[in-house]
Amino acid sequence: MTTFICYDKCTTCQKAKKWLDEQGAAYTARPIKEENPTAAELAAWQAKSGLPVKKFVNTSGLLYKSMGLKDKLPAMTDAEVFDLLATDGMLVKRPILVTDKGVFPGFKAEEWAKLL
Repeated sequence: MTTFICYDKCTTCQKAKKWLDEQGAAYTARPIKEENPTAAELAAWQAKSGLPVKKFVNTSGLLYKSMGLKDKLPAMTDAEVFDLLATDGMLVKRPILVTDKGVFPGFKAEEWAKLL
């Protein structure tokens, strides 16, 4: 099962959706703002992706900047980061593609193609 976690107003998410549709990929779209990932989901996805925890943080978002997370994140444990991200979908890097083959936050067509 393929899940596309996105935010409709995000231009990168719109590009990713268009790309998935062009590939003929079957997926379930999950709106990140309304259905924010849980800390457990984020931890599982990060483990499955093999990427550092920071790759799941939306470092370009307004909330990230207003909360001063650039300075706070380095001192936080992975569990604390996942707990924080679970409080608001706008803190989570998007889009995220979750498949049986793996997980990738952000949109890179070449990486996503490996997961389909």
